[in-house]
Amino acid sequence: MKCQRCDKQAAFHITDLTGEEVSSVHLCPACAKVYLEPQQAKTVETSSLISMLSKQLKVGQTAEQLAALDQKVCPICGISFFEFRKQGRLGCPHDYTFFTEELEPLIVNIHGVTTHKGKTPTHRSISSESQTQLIQLRRQMNEAVEKEDYEQASQIRDLIRKLESGESL
Repeated sequence: MKCQRCDKQAAFHITDLTGEEVSSVHLCPACAKVYLEPQQAKTVETSSLISMLSKQLKVGQTAEQLAALDQKVCPICGISFFEFRKQGRLGCPHDYTFFTEELEPLIVNIHGVTTHKGKTPTHRSISSESQTQLIQLRRQMNEAVEKEDYEQASQIRDLIRKLESGESL
């Protein structure tokens, strides 16, 4: 298709929806630049220094809020929001309640709703409370191993085995 202003090959197909009628223009890159320049100049004139500064401040506030949010750590599994953002995985079921405010917009964006509408297991081998205890115990065991306190780590390991076998603590 040829440019409507010159005889070069049209590379831009611009549809204008701002007026009452819909109009289409087919332009080459040079003519498209000239065609779009007056509209860009108008938008630069309308944006004042105050609005530009407020946008910059909002970006700064967002960066500060994100830095503070990255430091937030789940008390059960110990995962930080920063780790979640890097890995894309949460550490335990409790994270959904702990990070609710931050996760809800993300979940709505991905799934469209925040309520589960699919199948759920008919039987559970372990209760959610026991699962939470297991997560905490595993974290404590890993910390004991890092501190090289192998005696405490073995005691915690035995507690984990009891919980996994279905015994209560």
